Amino acid sequence: MDCGYSMNYWLLKSEPSVFGIDDLERNTRKNGEELWDGVRNYQARNFLRLMKTGEPAFFYHSNCKVPGIYGMMEIVREQVVDPTQFEPENRYFDPKSKPEQPRWDTVTVAFTEKWPEVISLERLRECFPEQDYGKDFALVRRGNRLSVMPVRESIYQQILALR
Repeated sequence: MDCGYSMNYWLLKSEPSVFGIDDLERNTRKNGEELWDGVRNYQARNFLRLMKTGEPAFFYHSNCKVPGIYGMMEIVREQVVDPTQFEPENRYFDPKSKPEQPRWDTVTVAFTEKWPEVISLERLRECFPEQDYGKDFALVRRGNRLSVMPVRESIYQQILALR
């Protein structure tokens, strides 16, 4: 199953105080890839399960002074079991999840590009008003807190043109 496109495009959110694009760049240079761990929302997890190696994703900083898209990353490995669900000392531990039947899957990603200027949520809402794009671009919907979401190819291309 996919999102209805030959290639899917994604937006993944992270709080920069927890893990930002600079962390991704540093870790990718060191390790070649980074586990996108800690997603504990079923809809976001289901989107992670749809991701395929080679697909691009926007890196979005949330819960910060200027929320917005800070750059790009690429899906490196798909269908990865999130190991943090089994680590009792980890804040993403899930006592109901068992190694023989894990509840939380994820992907690994690699840094591809940090943009010289952020495309702020405010600018995204100006360019993609909720009344016109809310159905197709969840990010602009008021109250949306989903940390992983698909992006239609046409919107993906329009965002790239804003850089």
